[in-house]
Amino acid sequence: MRVVELEARHVRVALRRKVTHASHVRTDTDNVVVRCKLSDGSTGYGEGVPRDYVTGETLASALDLLNRSDLAKQLDADVDDFVQAVHLAEKLSLATVPGDDRGIGGNAARCAVELAVLDAFGRAFGEPLTKVTELVAPELYRFRDRVQYSGVIGNPRGWKKRLYPLVYRLAGFSQVKVKVGIEGQDDVTRLKLMRRWLGRKIDVRIDANEAWAPTEVAARIQELEPFGITSVEQPVRHEDVACLASVRKQIGTLVMLDESLCGPVDAERAVQGGWCDLFNLRLSKCGGFIPTLRLAQFAKSHGLGYQLGCQVGETAILSAAGRHFATSVADLRYTEGSYDRHLVSEALGTEDLTFRRNGSAPALVGCGLGFQVDPVRLDRVTQRKESLLG
Repeated sequence: MRVVELEARHVRVALRRKVTHASHVRTDTDNVVVRCKLSDGSTGYGEGVPRDYVTGETLASALDLLNRSDLAKQLDADVDDFVQAVHLAEKLSLATVPGDDRGIGGNAARCAVELAVLDAFGRAFGEPLTKVTELVAPELYRFRDRVQYSGVIGNPRGWKKRLYPLVYRLAGFSQVKVKVGIEGQDDVTRLKLMRRWLGRKIDVRIDANEAWAPTEVAARIQELEPFGITSVEQPVRHEDVACLASVRKQIGTLVMLDESLCGPVDAERAVQGGWCDLFNLRLSKCGGFIPTLRLAQFAKSHGLGYQLGCQVGETAILSAAGRHFATSVADLRYTEGSYDRHLVSEALGTEDLTFRRNGSAPALVGCGLGFQVDPVRLDRVTQRKESLLG
């Protein structure tokens, strides 16, 4: 069995509400969706979310990179079982991006291809994506039939400042992430209000999205610690990340890297520099399912924790991949994702993968990604198609 077709699409999906954080304001999302067809007719889909402020990718650069990467040659192989398919997917590499010393300039594009290949072969050989964890990282593998996702509070206005945390509390969420560092907002006042309406039992963490300068970051975190925060995510710009080694000595809160943790080079530098306690692992920014597993292995071997994150604008394709990761990888500190119908106008699936009342969602036990892409919905949001193979 072999890959006979590979197609990349630019899809644009409107968001149901404006999303604001310290790095960006977004009302829609431009994603890469890849379709992979095998010689037996099995078809798989993958997705990547290129963000120039995360991996340096844009939609245009991602598509250009896919066209320059000679994927037809890399995928020119007969595959006899799912183990071989996983090896084939792990070996996928894209063309070099000039000046990319971190090795992350094609991660979203690679994620889309890798997931499409794994989905297609998973369907052909009757294996779910959770099997990839068992094969690649058996020491991390622990299957769970359900997962509980975190809530997220961005920049609600007026009465919604009270409504959103109260809804999470009444719905039974156990974890909530609050965005901080947003221009024009008083974080102390906001977090005090959020904690009041969330109650004391919910685990609250904060995400600054690179908002603070090295000279102020320790003080900013210290003034929020009385509200019982359990971690602070990416408090400074990537260019300033080395300052976190000294900041960690001044605060009592765990530091998580996100924009500064996109690949193995980042991970090695973070450990050597003592910059963090936790990695935020997101499939798209980390280059796919298997590279993200490798980063989890690296974190665990160096005594660091990790969470599964997601990116604004993921459709059901990445939601499904994230569900497989979340239900098969042990020791995730926090879990984010599956916001589908709460955030995107077209989730692209034939079924709703959105988490339920308390953030809970079941494992996907079908083959490949375990759900079906709706071709009509996909066509509706497609802006452009390009053939990469076949």
